Amino acid sequence: MPFSPEPTPDSSGRWRREAGELGRSLTRFGPSPGPRWHLGLQAALAMAAPVIVLSALGLESIALLAATGAFATLYGGRLSPLERLRFVPIVAAVLWSCAAVGVAAAAIGPVAVAVGLIVVAVAASVLVFGRSVGPPGPLFAVLIYGLSAHVTAPQSSHAVNPALYLGILATSLLFGWLVTAAPLVRRAHRGTQPRALRSLFPAAWGGATTRTLVTRTAAVAVVGTAIALLVDPERAYWIVGAGIAVLGVSASRRVALSRGIHRALGTAAGAAVFLAISVVPLGGVVLGIVLGALQFVIELVVVRHYALALVFITPLVLLILSAAGAGGAELAAERVVDTAVGVGLGILSSLIVVGPRR
Repeated sequence: MPFSPEPTPDSSGRWRREAGELGRSLTRFGPSPGPRWHLGLQAALAMAAPVIVLSALGLESIALLAATGAFATLYGGRLSPLERLRFVPIVAAVLWSCAAVGVAAAAIGPVAVAVGLIVVAVAASVLVFGRSVGPPGPLFAVLIYGLSAHVTAPQSSHAVNPALYLGILATSLLFGWLVTAAPLVRRAHRGTQPRALRSLFPAAWGGATTRTLVTRTAAVAVVGTAIALLVDPERAYWIVGAGIAVLGVSASRRVALSRGIHRALGTAAGAAVFLAISVVPLGGVVLGIVLGALQFVIELVVVRHYALALVFITPLVLLILSAAGAGGAELAAERVVDTAVGVGLGILSSLIVVGPRR
């Protein structure tokens, strides 16, 4: 085959402009989509309150696991309170189902957990992209599956009782739903006419973007799981989650590259924040307040600066993971490496483009 021609001045100039734009994205905030403090308060309350209550009752060993119920409140932020009243329970049911699958797979063994991770990642992407759900995409379905399998695995020295864990998760998801419904105490919110969920989330099963994103997710899930099986199967869900997070909800390669760099740098900085927090002996109640504060800041900045958001997201998730017994520098280092691998897979998968269904 003939060699590729040398880059033309126009192409080299375009690459320099792209690199410059990527660099500037790390030093500036994107435009504000509007007030988000109310979403931040809801997510923070849903995150912190269950942890604080369980810690006050002397159940600190499982209190942090209740924070995962707040994941359901991260979806549908653009909806009205009445619309969220109907939508958030659907999200909660999907997340709880993913957790239940993770618990069942953990009881069978590592191979079942690996297979289940691929199935959950692909199924969640089909559902999220096929119904135009939008941010944060299928990421939390994968994370809650992996976390559930990790904390309930029988071979773990800090394994949590599966029934207890699923009960705590169901209760915290229910509480998160009630938090999102709290604005309905105001008559002004109750007087609005909610739109049909079908019109809010139109079907996009056969679209080129949906097919491309689902295929990329499947590629990341398969390759990421295979890589983890060679090193440490328990780390597979973090690698796959990082890759899926890079994909986001856009099929743009530029977006994938930008999100990948932001995620790698933000995770590294966030791991350092986690180490700084972890050396301080915080009680469960104080830890719940810290998690709530982190979640509040995340909701304010995630739509404007992805890397900065990861500085707060990473310690939040690592603090929850520490409830399973892991912690310290080893946990932080593993997650930074896993994120780098997942970011690489996510960026490479952006080369996959699938046309619309004929």
